[in-house]
Parts: sequence; structure tokens; C-alpha cells
Amino acid sequence: MSTDYKTILDRLKEQKGFRHLRPLDHHDGPFVRYKGKRLLNLTSNDYLGLGGDRELLKSFYKQTETGNLIDRFGLGSCSSRLLTGDNPAATELEDYIVDSYQREACLLFNSGYHANIGVLPALAQKNDLILSDKLNHASIHDGLRLSRAKYIRYNHCDYDHLRSILLSERHDYNRVLIVTESVFSMDGDCSDLSRLVELKQEFEAMLYLDEAHAVGLYGPKGLGKADETGLAGEIDLIMGTFGKALAGLGAYVVCNKIIRDFLVNHSRSLIFTTALPPVVLSWNKFVFQRVGALADKRVHLQKLSNRLRAAFVGKKLNTGGTTNIIPVIIGDNGRCIDLAAVLREKGFLIFPVRPPAVPAGTARFRLSLCASMDWSQINELPDLISTHMVLDS
Repeated sequence: MSTDYKTILDRLKEQKGFRHLRPLDHHDGPFVRYKGKRLLNLTSNDYLGLGGDRELLKSFYKQTETGNLIDRFGLGSCSSRLLTGDNPAATELEDYIVDSYQREACLLFNSGYHANIGVLPALAQKNDLILSDKLNHASIHDGLRLSRAKYIRYNHCDYDHLRSILLSERHDYNRVLIVTESVFSMDGDCSDLSRLVELKQEFEAMLYLDEAHAVGLYGPKGLGKADETGLAGEIDLIMGTFGKALAGLGAYVVCNKIIRDFLVNHSRSLIFTTALPPVVLSWNKFVFQRVGALADKRVHLQKLSNRLRAAFVGKKLNTGGTTNIIPVIIGDNGRCIDLAAVLREKGFLIFPVRPPAVPAGTARFRLSLCASMDWSQINELPDLISTHMVLDS
């Protein structure tokens, strides 16, 4: 049996698709140390730079002096929320999120992955239908597989295709869920929320929006694309994560009270998981309370991202998107690996993204900028990549 596994791994190595773990240390703003070398981290999801903000972390830990060490800063919850793992900090965080979105209810999950594999199978039953964007995150695809509902993947951001499916399929099913990300994590482009809301209303469907890569970065309150477009109240379920721009751990789903109660009783990834520890809950609320005031960071990050993307276009590199996630398509796996190694030698922490994370033949750099960077730190990247692309061709 182990020989079969080795054969598969050997094939992965031949195809330049083999993966391994890469420990990093000495986080300092946008810089990390990797293999003894200080590098600018262009592979992180720390979009607002909060994870590398030492002063913010010091301010958070000053609260431990108030005598609430175990209740608010304990390192484990030791049980699921439905048994003895619930904590006042969890309810306080959920209440704060409800007030921020001006919605009825909120429910915490241990990660965005837990949310997507827990919500979709719970809500979509045997006689239901899920329609999912083809480029949705792997956790959404896994949620589809775990569900007893039929699912169909519509072409990426192709809402005419989505509508044609709804026209032909809607009448055969009890409930229909439309599932999409707002910011797509590998291409850096965005869904059209106005069109999706129109379709969900026209066909009496539910809309589930994954805002993992948008929370913190968009909208007057920093709540994501639903906040930016003013459509948060029209979307049935909004999933946001703490583990990216908010530099924490966990996720939340904003919904109505009935849906929340249903998930508490039917979502297996909530029911059978040890709850988030108090220290994580406290940090998540600490950051969430501050994210609305970070408009300057959001503006700076968008300007920086636009400038770098325009520079890539100027060098005729294959790029796209509109967000701080900037793909540079290299194509071949081996070429992508080799060029990433060259860029690390030049001071940039860049790792190749290869299939199955992206479609075959589209190995790429997924450059994610953060608000603690400035132009002087990244301005040589377009020339470096362009030059080595020409040399390798």
C-alpha cells in the first residue's frame, strides 16, 4: 500500500507538483526570515499588515494585567461550544459583528474551511440545488461534495450561464443556494454582487457569499464587498474570516436567527469541533473593533496594488484582477519553481502556485500586497520577472 503512495509522490515530483512545508520566523512588518535570509513577504494574507504589527500586539497583551488571564486569554477551550467550550467572549464577538452588519445573527466557526464545509451540507438537503462559481475556494468545493444536494458549477463570473441554469433547473428543486466568493483568491478579481442579488431575487434563491479575502479591505466599515456595495442586507449568508486581513483565527457567518439556530443544530463542523480558545476570541474582537478606522491603510493598499499591476501590464506580463491579490501567470510548473527561487535570492518571498490549486498550465505567482509595504520595496519586481521570463524563453 505504501508503495502506491510513493508512486503517486514520485509522479508529483516528476511533474514539478510536489509540495512541502516551509517554516518561517522573525516576522517584522512585511518581512520574514526564510532559510536564514530576510525577505519581503509577498505570499502572506496579512493584507492590512496587522499580523506583523508589534505595537498592536503589545497593546493587546497589556489587557492581561486586569486579572482576567484564564477567562479572556486562556489557551484552550477544552470542549465544543455545545458542551462546556462556550465562552462569554464568543457571544460578545458575535454580538459586535451583528451590530456592525446591522443583521439579526452571527455564528462563529473555527476557520473559513470549517464554515464552508459546515454550512453548505447543513442547509442544502436531498431535494435542493447548489450553484457554485467554478473558481470558488477548495473549501466550498468540499462543502458541495459533503452535501446531499445536487450541485452545478457555473462558469467563472458568467451570470448569463448562471441564469440559464436557474431557468432550466430551478423548478425541480425545493431550495437553491447560489455560492460565490466576493474576491477570488487566485485571480484577484471580484464577483458582481448586484447581478447576483438580482438573480437570487428573481429565482427565489439564497445567496451565500464568502468574503474571506475581502473583509478588512473594502467598505466604509471594512466589512468587505457587501459593505462596499451596500448590499449586505440583501445577502442571505455572509462568511468572513479572521485569519487573513484581521490576522487572527476563525470565521463567522452573518445570517438571520432561524438560519443560525438551524446551523447550531445541524452543522457538523460546529457541533463536533473544540471551540476557539479565549485568547483567540479576545484578539479577534480587539482587531474587529479597530478595522473600521483603517481606511488609510485600505486606500494605500489599493493604490499600491494598482501601481504594481499597471507596471506588470507595461512589461507585457500575464496578469489580471483588480485587488491587492495580483497573479502573474508563468504557465509551466518547473519554470515557475525556478523563477520563484531566483526572486527569493533577490529578496522576495515568493512561492509558486501550481495545479490543482489553479487550472493546469497556469502555474503562477500569487502576489499578495499588504498595507505595511511601500513602492520602493517592490518597484523592481516587474523588471526582474520580465527579464528572467525572457532569459528562460
